[in-house]
Amino acid sequence: MPAEDAILREQLIELVRGGSAHADARTVLDNFPEEKRSLKPDGSPHNAWQLLEHIRVALDDLLEFCTNPHYVAPKWPEAYWPKEEASASAGEWDKSVAAVLAGLASFEHLIKDEESNLYARIPWGEGQTLLHEVLLAADHTSYHLGQIVLLRKQLSA
Repeated sequence: MPAEDAILREQLIELVRGGSAHADARTVLDNFPEEKRSLKPDGSPHNAWQLLEHIRVALDDLLEFCTNPHYVAPKWPEAYWPKEEASASAGEWDKSVAAVLAGLASFEHLIKDEESNLYARIPWGEGQTLLHEVLLAADHTSYHLGQIVLLRKQLSA
């Protein structure tokens, strides 16, 4: 593998993991008080549960797109946001957090795999590359984790 490719892959992994200029998923999501997961401060369009589920669904969808030649896009936006504002049980929250962390780890695996061509167009896509999808997954996740950080501050959580 060319040195430049190895450097890019290392930096993509750092981006997906979070840290540096971005909060990492585990730090943001761990210990979010159960009683505050369904609260929405004034002006907030979503609560923490809705944001967590949206991150999970989007990561699952992006991974599916990257790896499944029979990919069918879910209906936007309905399929990407939970219908209920009510918070899930502690077990459901933990399961969703674990799924987000697993999704990020799956992207890391794709990045580390030297057989994964970061630059080739995904044949069943519309010009997207794995590099594009990795950047999209990291950017999207980071954006919504930032919203959850703000909710934590607004809710004193």
